[in-house]
Amino acid sequence: MSRSDLPGRGTENNPPNRYEPFHVELDPDDGEDSFGPAALPTILYRDTSRTILAENDSPDIGFRFSLNPYRGCEHGCTYCYARPTHEYLGFSAGLDFERRIIIKENAPELLRQTFVSPRWDAQVVALSGNTDCYQPAERTLQITRRCLEVFVEFLNPVSAITKSALVARDADLFAALARHDAAHVLFSVTSLDPELARRMEPRAARPERRLEAGVMIGPVVPGLNDAEIPRILEAAARAGARSASWVLLRLPKPVDDLFDGWLAQHYPERRERVLGRIREVRAGRLSDATFFRRQRGQGEYAEQIAQLFAVSARKHGLEGGLPPLSTAAFRRPARAGEQLRLL
Repeated sequence: MSRSDLPGRGTENNPPNRYEPFHVELDPDDGEDSFGPAALPTILYRDTSRTILAENDSPDIGFRFSLNPYRGCEHGCTYCYARPTHEYLGFSAGLDFERRIIIKENAPELLRQTFVSPRWDAQVVALSGNTDCYQPAERTLQITRRCLEVFVEFLNPVSAITKSALVARDADLFAALARHDAAHVLFSVTSLDPELARRMEPRAARPERRLEAGVMIGPVVPGLNDAEIPRILEAAARAGARSASWVLLRLPKPVDDLFDGWLAQHYPERRERVLGRIREVRAGRLSDATFFRRQRGQGEYAEQIAQLFAVSARKHGLEGGLPPLSTAAFRRPARAGEQLRLL
């Protein structure tokens, strides 16, 4: 079995880690670590972090703190901007990112410690600022659900974004927060084409199961899914979505090579056109990390995408943002660690 035959994986490549001096390339017949069926299982590693919230000061991101119960992501989206972060752990941004997952088992306890502290000023926490908090391991581990129980305990506002329909399991907790204007849930939708979605996001929920809340079209891939913007917004409005937004694809190292290889494998006839369009909106490059510009790109083609989205969102009543989240109901237990009832 070749790497390209690996079912349920977004990339067949596992490039060397840019920060490690050594790289081992296993023989295809090398036992349990071969590229055959034994290579398919996902491996979970325990995280030993002592804090749980990551702080962000980027001026073009609308939150200061985020919580990621998992590092790495089984959804396998080839374009994922989080892939390079796996290299900081000694892993590859390729196949390792999809099958070597770091789990933060004590995330709920660490979150409770944070909220109990008088140093914590109630504010919105983004759930899944980096990798998806509702990836397949969550169905069994329930780390995200236990974190949400802490958010409800303290009524601290949370904004979650996911590609997984598993989020519906926790509707009771989001509803408890929403009664205090303390919860947003957004789904990331890239395509309504089931074949494109399967190839691009092999272990994420089917597109039609993600359209029942606020919607983010992310990422918009010039020349590949940008023409679908009107259809996606129409379907989102029919499903009851209240708002929509979008973000443009960018391909930092080494995601650029992974995505190039993915195009060559799955859409060879469109490869040059797609890469050319990406360079067109990125001033001749495949990525641009400049604040604000990284979200929307630049140039005539980027402006056409923005106008197409604006017109379609306005047509379907999705142009307004979600109502702001409130910290007014935030509370602390009378004693540290005391469990309060859900409202």
